[in-house]
Amino acid sequence: MNIRNIFFLIVLIAAITSWHCKSLKKINLFSIEDDKNLGLQVSNEIKSASKDYPLLPERGNEEVYRYIRSITKNILNSGNVKHKDDFAWQVKIIDDPQTLNAFATPGGYIYVYTGLIKFLDTEDQLAGVMGHEIAHADLRHSTRQMTSSYGVSTLLSVATGNANPGAVQQVLAGLTSLKFSRNHETEADTYSVNYLCNTKYDAAGAAGFFKKIAGSKSPPQFLSTHPNSADRVKNIEAKAAAKTCKASTTNATQHKRIKQLLK
Repeated sequence: MNIRNIFFLIVLIAAITSWHCKSLKKINLFSIEDDKNLGLQVSNEIKSASKDYPLLPERGNEEVYRYIRSITKNILNSGNVKHKDDFAWQVKIIDDPQTLNAFATPGGYIYVYTGLIKFLDTEDQLAGVMGHEIAHADLRHSTRQMTSSYGVSTLLSVATGNANPGAVQQVLAGLTSLKFSRNHETEADTYSVNYLCNTKYDAAGAAGFFKKIAGSKSPPQFLSTHPNSADRVKNIEAKAAAKTCKASTTNATQHKRIKQLLK
């Protein structure tokens, strides 16, 4: 074999190896049922950890829950959520006015902090964030990302209810502060636009969140590992402009009322 052929073979092997590694990163080793079971176990742990995750009581806060769940329902009915009929899509509110965050577990259990609801100005902005979190669950980013942190065996033991309490708590803590890859964050932004495009919300609603958070004196720490907020605003608005979406028909009055109810 001459030198030219050897060089070609080396380049070919390198290309195949690179493609194989990238393909493996896209593979989810968990089934849909695993996602559902893992989310259920984490949800149960949140219920029992009221000190760390003080859930807003449903009684006395019916209007707030109707509001947040109607946003979720509108997004799920957009026709673009792949696992709409597979996952639970249960929404709970965590009563923590200091935390500007929301997260979704595998299997579609969604948690929104009162701090985030009160921080945002419009229903469109909140819908944009909700669309982003729904996308993380719908695209199954969590189980892909957490596999590298905890390993398949640990996550499966939690999903099947065979893990010790310490492991469940560790997975929960990791999930609430999960650092998604920049590609996953960008993908979730894009899908938020896709979801909202067929609803009454501004398709670029998530951009409103990043604009407001950029002007905050103390932006959430989790954003330090995310793509630049200014870049995300540009990307979200560009994707929304490129699509033929309905004009927003939401009213700021309702969101203002919900914020007042949370005081």
